Amino acid sequence: MELNAVTIGFAVFTIFTLGGGFGVVTTRNLFQGTIWLMVSLFGVAGYFILLSAPFLAAVQILVYIGAIAILITFAVMLTRSVTRIKARYVRLIPSFIGSLVLFLILLLGITIPIFGGQLPESAPEYVATTRELGTALVDENGFVVPFMLASVLLTAAMIGAIFIARDENA
Repeated sequence: MELNAVTIGFAVFTIFTLGGGFGVVTTRNLFQGTIWLMVSLFGVAGYFILLSAPFLAAVQILVYIGAIAILITFAVMLTRSVTRIKARYVRLIPSFIGSLVLFLILLLGITIPIFGGQLPESAPEYVATTRELGTALVDENGFVVPFMLASVLLTAAMIGAIFIARDENA
């Protein structure tokens, strides 16, 4: 394996993704967990950039980091009693470590025979552009009907949420 910019980028984004994920599951403060989630999702966006999919990277950053993680942050900040959850199960740490080791052994036992001990050389040569992706999504042979169904479902959910949240005295 040669050391080039893609390999270094993959290693850096792997550190972001795994480090952020580790931070999410180990922190006791929900606000800090949300920050670690943002770091992990940024690493996933970096993978999309390495795979020559800038549109998916932008969607990852805008939708997951920009919307969902910020929503979690506001929810945590608005619910003060939730931010101080105490860990009561410290004795379960050895079980967690044992489960993690067993998972890694099983993962290696499954993936090594699949790849024959070798990882794939490179990504495929053909990379769809944003224009081709947009055309495929709204073409009559594409995903027009699922988009319409999703928009109707989201509109119904929004109307239902407004109906549930409205004040009956107003």
